[in-house]
Amino acid sequence: METGSCKGIENYSRFLTGKASGAPPPTLFEYLPKDALLFVDESHVAVPQIRAMYNGDRARKEALVEHGFRLPSALDNRPLKFEEWQVFRPQTVFVSATPAPFELQESKGQVVEQIIRPTGLLDPECVIKPVTKQVEDLLSEVQATIAQGLRVLVTTLTKKMAEDLTNYLQELGYKVSYLHSNVHTLERIEIIRDLRQGNIDILVGINLLREGLDIPECGLVAILDADKEGFLRSEVSLIQTIGRAARNSQGRVVLYADVITKSIEKAVGETHRRRKVQQEYNQKHSIIPKTINHNIHALVELEKFDNKLDNKKQIHSLLEQPIKLKAHINKLKKEMNRAASNLEFEEAAKLRDQINVLEEAALELG
Repeated sequence: METGSCKGIENYSRFLTGKASGAPPPTLFEYLPKDALLFVDESHVAVPQIRAMYNGDRARKEALVEHGFRLPSALDNRPLKFEEWQVFRPQTVFVSATPAPFELQESKGQVVEQIIRPTGLLDPECVIKPVTKQVEDLLSEVQATIAQGLRVLVTTLTKKMAEDLTNYLQELGYKVSYLHSNVHTLERIEIIRDLRQGNIDILVGINLLREGLDIPECGLVAILDADKEGFLRSEVSLIQTIGRAARNSQGRVVLYADVITKSIEKAVGETHRRRKVQQEYNQKHSIIPKTINHNIHALVELEKFDNKLDNKKQIHSLLEQPIKLKAHINKLKKEMNRAASNLEFEEAAKLRDQINVLEEAALELG
């Protein structure tokens, strides 16, 4: 008897599952009890991705079927359609600092705000300045912020502007780095670590809000060309970017704009409203805003661990793929338990340290 495998057989999985053509694919939703509760974190980003998954998969496979690289039945090996997800999902709680119209509509007025922070930290003060000579003004803001021992985040509209600004600041002697989409996960962790430790004072990027940056040492967020309406300067994007300065009691935001767009008006207005709510709470309960202190330990330990690896690509790959990372951690745990059972305590301790570093790094990445 011979056994083997057929590469790509998953493309025709409906013949294995017995599903009819066009029927929804099997998902974990089918195993949830009727009284389950689903939380969708960062729903303003996650919900559109559900629709995009099906559309992207369909567009790619239709081209393959049309040119004979796949049989038509391969189209049924797909993600859920958005409408199918709507049917399958149980009672849902959408979690977001900037909920989109869909979530607000689905909630039917049942919106719960979580504005009050136990630390008493206020949403940052927002200042709007003209675009004219924005770079010169930025330099004075940067100098004042660095003098306080704080860090600066600068967001630009284009890659070229980010690169040019970074080079210009470097020529002036500033400790600055540039964060972009091509930076690998581990490299990004190293840049953030350097920023938090003070090896870098300024971080320049195009879309810093997507990086999930949580930097308590950040005292200034500068948004260049804030009045250029678009995805990067929408109300949601501006609120998310402004939030990068909300981890420090001295956090400030400077928006460079010649025109007060609707997005700026709404974003600054919402930030001011939240700031006022927290201020009133602080006064009522005699709370003094206190900067959050997050441990840099995991970032430092990860560097030490990375330097010990013969193949650094391994850790890059693991951090880019959460499922593989979890499997690797489970594998290390089994090896650690085996070493401990064999009284190889030194080896078990090394494996334990590796597990701790990887788990903490995963948490740092959110």
